[in-house]
Amino acid sequence: MLFQGISSVTIDAKGRLSVPTRHRDAIANQFEGRLTITRHPDGCLMIFPRPEWERYREKVLALPESVRWWKRILVGNAMDVEMDGAGRLLVPPELRQAVGLSKEAVLLGLGNVFELWDKASYEAKEAETLQQQAMPDAIKDITL
Repeated sequence: MLFQGISSVTIDAKGRLSVPTRHRDAIANQFEGRLTITRHPDGCLMIFPRPEWERYREKVLALPESVRWWKRILVGNAMDVEMDGAGRLLVPPELRQAVGLSKEAVLLGLGNVFELWDKASYEAKEAETLQQQAMPDAIKDITL
């Protein structure tokens, strides 16, 4: 299953987010609702289906000791979660605080992983990228 698309989501007072319906069945059926959430260096959270997380974790742990702090950030902050019967995920408070997640958030499907952003942070970074960075040649070279 490849995830794609952007969804505005709300984080409730208990730290739960409702997974968009278009992704719920795949998460529930293919991954038994089992996910792992960790930090991303760009200031968001990554949400992996558990098998994808296990592959990613092995790659991170195989990195040299010179990047030990990145191992701590990526693997040390990882928390396993399960989607409940109502299609919600509890985003642990430590992770919400680490990336400044507020009530309004954005969930992006990026292939085998989701990114969860505070909405204001995402909009600011997107606007900055569009204003300050030229489109990379690697993207320009894609032909339809």
